[in-house]
Amino acid sequence: MTMLILFGSLFVFILLSVPIGVAIGLSSMLVIFFLDSVSLPMLIQKLFTSLDSFPLMAIPFFMLGGLLMGKGGISERILNLAKQLVGWMVGGLAMVTVVACAFFAALSGSGPATVGAIGSFMIPSMKEKNYSPAFASAITAAAGCIGVIIPPSIPLILYGVISGTSIGELFKAGILPGLLIAVILMFVSYRTIKKQGDEIVKEDIDISFSALMRSIWDAKWALLAPIIILGGIYGSIFTPTEASVVAIIYSYIIGAFVHKELKWKEIKESLLETINLTGATMYMIGTSIAFAYLLSVERIPAIIAESIASFSSNPIVILLLINLFLLVVGAFVDTIPALAMLTPILLPIVQQAGVDPVHFGIIMVVNLAIGFITPPFGVNLFIASNVGKTPLEDIIKKMIPIIMYVIVGLMIITYFPALSLVFAK
Repeated sequence: MTMLILFGSLFVFILLSVPIGVAIGLSSMLVIFFLDSVSLPMLIQKLFTSLDSFPLMAIPFFMLGGLLMGKGGISERILNLAKQLVGWMVGGLAMVTVVACAFFAALSGSGPATVGAIGSFMIPSMKEKNYSPAFASAITAAAGCIGVIIPPSIPLILYGVISGTSIGELFKAGILPGLLIAVILMFVSYRTIKKQGDEIVKEDIDISFSALMRSIWDAKWALLAPIIILGGIYGSIFTPTEASVVAIIYSYIIGAFVHKELKWKEIKESLLETINLTGATMYMIGTSIAFAYLLSVERIPAIIAESIASFSSNPIVILLLINLFLLVVGAFVDTIPALAMLTPILLPIVQQAGVDPVHFGIIMVVNLAIGFITPPFGVNLFIASNVGKTPLEDIIKKMIPIIMYVIVGLMIITYFPALSLVFAK
């Protein structure tokens, strides 16, 4: 009865277009009237205490660092380097978008931020070269998914906090899966543009060795950023939270004093955007963890685990079922509340089947990253539509085959755990 009220009311609120964080909070409040073991003050206390976490402080700091990097000229220099590396190939500009998103992902940790920063440059450039506006927006939205897989990743930080898994190991585990998705998207770009043939205007790029060296030199400060941030974490010089503060300081110094493009106006815009994003994000985390607490009080995770275990004890089947479930959830629920609600439910199931928690964290994040580009509520789709000034329905048509390719990548990540664990363990 409790589970029916909890999930039924949540589904109704989502259908009514209630913001997901508010919907989760209202569902949690509604169900406590039917529970003797949980009171409203206890639920509110759980909401606030769940946010009293040092590792969670990394989320707003990485957000601010990513925004400062985008406004301080770093993203533009990354794009110039990406053009030298792959811009001369068939589908070069689309590949540039993918490579630039992979670079920027290692700076921002956010999928939507990656789409906004790179898309504002690349979607207009692709349209100028006769790329389909819908495909240009779709490939940018898809490449933005890499932003939550390649470290530092905000969803991986949250998963680590909830599951008690080492965030440093999760960051290491995200490197190869993120690069795999990038390679798949580059293949999609090549295949799609090859079919368009002579319609595409090729980019006029000087591909000489000296030009490549110049672009590397211009992008040296951008390339140094992930080395400092991730190297410091992996070398145990500082924690992920401390690394997020280092990212802010580094972004400010490079943007303001080296590139001299980061003025007070850009800093103010970045701070205000970070405040808005942090408020919404932390509220969702708090209500989602309170929601997960109610589930645990009612033993719902244990019941679901027993049901799946009774269906099959084969890890291959269990992971397939969980992947299908997460792909559906990701299409309707934002990554952060989905992780907060589902990690306590699904992690015991896969651990019982012998799946490593670090590997499962990557599986969850890749699944939910696909939700960023899955209708009807894919956040990256909306951002790409706004940036590219392209109707959403046109982007969705181009996105469907891209999603199929990315799901192939998900299956490889799921059933070849060494891809995630080779650096992590």
